Amino acid sequence: MGRNTARRMVVSIDVGASPAVRRRPDELAAEEPLEIRIRKQPLAVTMRTPGHDLDLAMGFLLGEGVIGKADDVVTAQLCAGTDTPNTYNVVDIVLDPHVPPPVTDPSRNFYTTSSCGVCGKASVDAVRTRSLFDVTADPMEIPARVLAELPGKLRAAQRTFDRTGGLHAAGLFTPTGDLLVLREDVGRHNAVDKVLGWALREGRLPLAGHVLLVSGRASFELTQKAWMAGLPLLAAVSAPSTLAVDLAEEAGMTLVGFLREPRMNVYSGAQRVI
Repeated sequence: MGRNTARRMVVSIDVGASPAVRRRPDELAAEEPLEIRIRKQPLAVTMRTPGHDLDLAMGFLLGEGVIGKADDVVTAQLCAGTDTPNTYNVVDIVLDPHVPPPVTDPSRNFYTTSSCGVCGKASVDAVRTRSLFDVTADPMEIPARVLAELPGKLRAAQRTFDRTGGLHAAGLFTPTGDLLVLREDVGRHNAVDKVLGWALREGRLPLAGHVLLVSGRASFELTQKAWMAGLPLLAAVSAPSTLAVDLAEEAGMTLVGFLREPRMNVYSGAQRVI
């Protein structure tokens, strides 16, 4: 086991045909705070599953519109923080001098939790950011049959979920159904940040012609993060929200919900699903 999981003793109760009560070890998904700093100044705290923390921080800054490409970051490193023993729950980032530092104020509180990417924001206007990438004209098309098979491929690659049953997943796919990268986290927005941070550090932005699949619902913040990375298609195995659909239509993105083989609902940009 790594830091992404931990064992705890539980009382297991079976009320079936042969009732039984027993104590046994259970493997849980880890949840720890990660503080993101800009030049040693605190910017955000998110509750996440440890692992791929630099990608998470980079993806977070991309989604917030602070950076748009890998060259916007001079250095990104894990720091010791104040914990004893050392847990490396701090990422310190130095932005290129041409990148304006993020503005923090009471209406744009960057504190997040594992369940919400924009908690604490005072209004929708406070969380809206506009992408550097225009996805409206992205000609990508994907066969409906290929799209319907993606949740099965995502689930098959979720190794930590198999052990804990407690993690969200996000996966980046090609239009032919090839999985490029998968990340798991207790927070669905963290899983997406880890995928997008990976893509940014690999110099793959914008992610034209790619599909982002998430294991939960399609929320406003996940749709915004996908747009900020230049993704033309976001798919979710569960439902979208009204704001997610509105934002996808505004951005020219394709938004697919209830993607469960053999069915799906296409809420915007249906021309890309053939």
